[in-house]
Amino acid sequence: MPLVTIIALCYNHAPFLRQALDSILAQDYPHLEVWLVDDASQDGSPEILREYAQANPAWHLLLLPQNLRNCRAFNQAFFQSKGEFIIDFATDDVLLPHRISQQVALFGQLGPSYGVVYSNAELLDEQNQPQGVHHRPDGRGGLLPRPASGWVLAEVLGRYFICSPTMMMRRAALARLGSYDETLTFEDFDFWVRASPDWQFHYQDEVTTQRRLHPRSMSTRAYQPNDPYLLSNIAVCRKAVALVRTPAERAALGVRLRWELLQALRHRQWSAARDLADLLHLAGRRHVLDYVYGLLARR
Repeated sequence: MPLVTIIALCYNHAPFLRQALDSILAQDYPHLEVWLVDDASQDGSPEILREYAQANPAWHLLLLPQNLRNCRAFNQAFFQSKGEFIIDFATDDVLLPHRISQQVALFGQLGPSYGVVYSNAELLDEQNQPQGVHHRPDGRGGLLPRPASGWVLAEVLGRYFICSPTMMMRRAALARLGSYDETLTFEDFDFWVRASPDWQFHYQDEVTTQRRLHPRSMSTRAYQPNDPYLLSNIAVCRKAVALVRTPAERAALGVRLRWELLQALRHRQWSAARDLADLLHLAGRRHVLDYVYGLLARR
């Protein structure tokens, strides 16, 4: 039975923390390694984490003295962990009881070329009220956003469709990348882009997780002045230029770069816009409007 590592990352999650940690205890899969990582929370989270660690002596507790942000905080536990499969678990979300056993079974059926299994999720607001699901019916027998399985680099470059909290990652896929890039503000887009050239992804058509929605989340502040979200996206796109191999992947990268460039122009992020215009040139597929965007970026 493979060992599964849950790295439970906490930053000011006190109102949701007990529900999250109880969902780990409710798993029907027994072979778990649990790391509780507090990223210098300012609320009562450390006290709750200590309580659960004392009640579950096999769990590991890391109380970080200063805020390292997601990527560095995760890596503190990952490099000490031993699981064959990894779950990056934000402690404002909830794991449904069959989540881990179902995904381990799927990995066993899929074979060694698969590095990621992800699924649908129920969305919850801060009052624990349901807000629908991530992959919702489109009325024509499909789902929106449309999930993708197999070799998905073109898909992850061109559009957003994976619900990150539902992912189980093969340790070898993450280890080959050196784990998360600690220079970035967030981890998911970078992981998808760097892992998908070498590992297949699989969509599990089940709700396995409850994902918490916050009106003040990082994505709501994206592209605003002094926010590092756009700079992280540019860094990932720069890596993608060297990774794309097929016409479909190159076209998808062009779509991503144009969208990011338009956001930079819209928010008057001129330096970022110039970087994106340069990357669009390197990507090799140019449209007439690309020259217009480039001129605007260098105004």
